[in-house]
Amino acid sequence: MSEDRRARLGTTVIHDGRIVHLSVDTVRFPDGSVGKLELVRHRGAAAVLPILGGKEDADPEVVLLRQYRYAAGGVIYEVPAGIIEPGESWEECARRELEEEAGFRAGKLVKLTTIHTTPGFTNERIHLYAAFDLTEGTVCSDEDEFLQVQRMPLSEALELARAGKMTDAKSLVTILYAARFLLGG
Repeated sequence: MSEDRRARLGTTVIHDGRIVHLSVDTVRFPDGSVGKLELVRHRGAAAVLPILGGKEDADPEVVLLRQYRYAAGGVIYEVPAGIIEPGESWEECARRELEEEAGFRAGKLVKLTTIHTTPGFTNERIHLYAAFDLTEGTVCSDEDEFLQVQRMPLSEALELARAGKMTDAKSLVTILYAARFLLGG
């Protein structure tokens, strides 16, 4: 669902940045009242869980990133992900990020679902995928990306989630969704 343009009565731009755009919008609420809301607009992203092995494997190996995130206070576990570029499809974005961050190309990409990251203040949506039939590609990290590629059994990734050692929402949803609905665990 996209932003309800009928509800927006006005917008004041506060910051127009490289990644996010912050505004204060005057909106009409469902009950007819009017108020102001801060909104972070984001062009969206794709995230992908690389799976080494097939759906038939009892405990396939997956690829995660240990990535430094200033806002999270240090290094966290994540699936490869990134912002869509102009003219790209969501699938193309997922394929590009898979290679740039994890160094793999996907022979097969399966769409899992789409999530709203934090709908209380942003319109950001992330399209989630699983990648199969992986071949070696070329890592090409951005200069502000500090990450390590880590391979592990899916069971270990699920244990990171269960133990609270994985806190990134897109990664949690991608891994849990893939484990439950795609791989049948």
